[in-house]
Amino acid sequence: MGNDMYSVEQVADLLGLHVRTVRGYIRAGRLRATRIGKQYRIARADLDALTGRPASAPPAGLPALEVSSIVQVDGVGRAAADRLATLVLAGVNSHHDPARPLRVQTVHDEERHRMKIVILGDAATTADLLRLVDSVLSGGDNLLSEKPGDA
Repeated sequence: MGNDMYSVEQVADLLGLHVRTVRGYIRAGRLRATRIGKQYRIARADLDALTGRPASAPPAGLPALEVSSIVQVDGVGRAAADRLATLVLAGVNSHHDPARPLRVQTVHDEERHRMKIVILGDAATTADLLRLVDSVLSGGDNLLSEKPGDA
């Protein structure tokens, strides 16, 4: 799966701009961005809109529907967050349907022992992924328990 979400630094590199300029575009509303913690993430479609590239049109007759979800998991160490991120991304990549794209990004805050999973996609695919996350988190398989030697 390609990287459909970009950091401010990546956008600056792609456009040949200074990072402060990109942040100024976000603050001014010229570039849409999602704030995750203290960082911004820019979707490919929003970057295309800024640069004037044509966005792909939805199939005729069907309304465009996209769901944005942020899942926050507290009490997660680095090793458990890595395991959960791997599982989520494997779930996304194993059932990839080009007609129903799904973008997922994971972020772990080590100081707060908190993980966030950002999901962008259609309603059905997002619901499937949320069911997977729910089953892992509510299951008794100890996926998130820290093992000896984990930091």
